Parts: sequence; C-alpha cells; structure tokens
Amino acid sequence: MKKYISLFVLVALFLSCNKDLVEKPDNLIDKKVMEDIFYDMSLLEALKYQNPNSLYTNGINPRTYIFKKYKIDSLQFAKSNAYYAADYREYKKMFDDLNDRLKKEKAAVDLKIKKEAKKAAALKKTKAKKVQDSIKEAKKAKDLKIKKEKDSILNAKNEKDLKAKTKK
Repeated sequence: MKKYISLFVLVALFLSCNKDLVEKPDNLIDKKVMEDIFYDMSLLEALKYQNPNSLYTNGINPRTYIFKKYKIDSLQFAKSNAYYAADYREYKKMFDDLNDRLKKEKAAVDLKIKKEAKKAAALKKTKAKKVQDSIKEAKKAKDLKIKKEKDSILNAKNEKDLKAKTKK
C-alpha cells in the first residue's frame, strides 16, 4: 500500500510540474508585440526621467499612450504579462532581447551624434576660414586701393611734369 501511495504522489507531482502556472488568456498579446510594448515603455520611462516636462507639456500619459498605440487594455496587458512572466526563462530572454535592442539603438544614436558633431565642427571651421579669407580680401582691397591712389598720384605728377616740359 505504501508503494501505491508513493507512486501516486510521485505521479501527481510530475504531472503538476508540467501544468502551466498561469492559464493562457483568451486575448493573449503576441510575444513580439509584447517585446515592442516593453521597448516603447522603456523609451517613455527614460524620457520621463530625462525630461519630465516634455511628456506633461505634450499631454502624454505613458501607459495610456501604449494602450492606444497597440489597441489593448490594461487587463489584457496584465494577463499577458503574467502569462509570459510565469515562464521565467522565456521572460528573461524577452528582456535580454529588449536590452540588446536598446543597446543597438543607443549605439546608432551615438554614431549619429558623433557625425553631427563632426559636421558642426567642420562647418564652424569653414565659417572661421571664410571670415579669415574675407579679412585677407579686405586687406588686399585696402592695399589695392592705396596702391591705386599712389599710382594716381604718381600719374598726376608725371602728367604735370609732362605738361611742364611741353610748355617749355
């Protein structure tokens, strides 16, 4: 009899371990969409802490925005989240994928920022060079004007000398 009870308990434990802890909801959000939701939530949370007034001035409530964007409600999100969280390995994998995605996006944004900074530095350098060139051109023009004035004075003296010689 003890063998039968032990066998029954062992089988019951084995079968209960395979059973899902949380039942699959009828309106389960797809795993990929759930990852996108977590991604958007991460961005909105980061924005909320970096520049809190930006969300307020634009009248954006992060949760409401997510629910409208993905056409879901809070209960559907909570049930789907609980379902995915029940399998902690898959849930961790979802967040690892999310973390990788955020790192890639950050790297891409950092690269764009570096390019823009280089472009701005080059533009600033070009503007500085143009200013220097315009100063040089102004000096050349001034020197040319002075030279023309000197030449015209010399020409006037030469003409005066010529007239004086021709009168004699």
